[in-house]
Amino acid sequence: MSKQLLDLLEQIPPDLRHVADALAEMVQNYQLSKIFALTGNEGYKANLYYLRSVEKKEVDFLVTIDNKPWFTLEAKVNDTDASSHLYYFKDKLRIPFSYQVVKKGNFDRFIKGVRVVSADRFLMGLI
Repeated sequence: MSKQLLDLLEQIPPDLRHVADALAEMVQNYQLSKIFALTGNEGYKANLYYLRSVEKKEVDFLVTIDNKPWFTLEAKVNDTDASSHLYYFKDKLRIPFSYQVVKKGNFDRFIKGVRVVSADRFLMGLI
C-alpha cells in the first residue's frame, strides 16, 4: 500500500494550487488508519484534531493519546523551513513531537525540535 501512496504523491503537479491540501488529505487518511489501529487493536483512546488558536495560528493535525497531546503535523508543498505555528503549539501545549511533512523527496532534518521530513519518508514510517 505504501508504494501506491508514493505513486499518488508523485502524480501531484507542482504548479497545482491546492497541492498542500491534497498532501494534507493523504497524510490525514494515513493518520486516521493508524488512530483506528491504536484505538481498536491496542486499546488506546486516540484522536485526531485540527488545531487553531484565537490568534489564528493553525496546525493541520494534532494527535492525542488518552486525551494528552502526542504530536502535531503540518503538511507543506515545498517549505522546508519549520512552521512557527508548530513551535508555538509545541511550547504552549507541551507536545512531545512535531512534524512538518513536505512533498520534496528524500528530505529529513530536525530544526529546533521539529522534524521536517519528506512525505515519502514520513508515510513509510507509518507502515
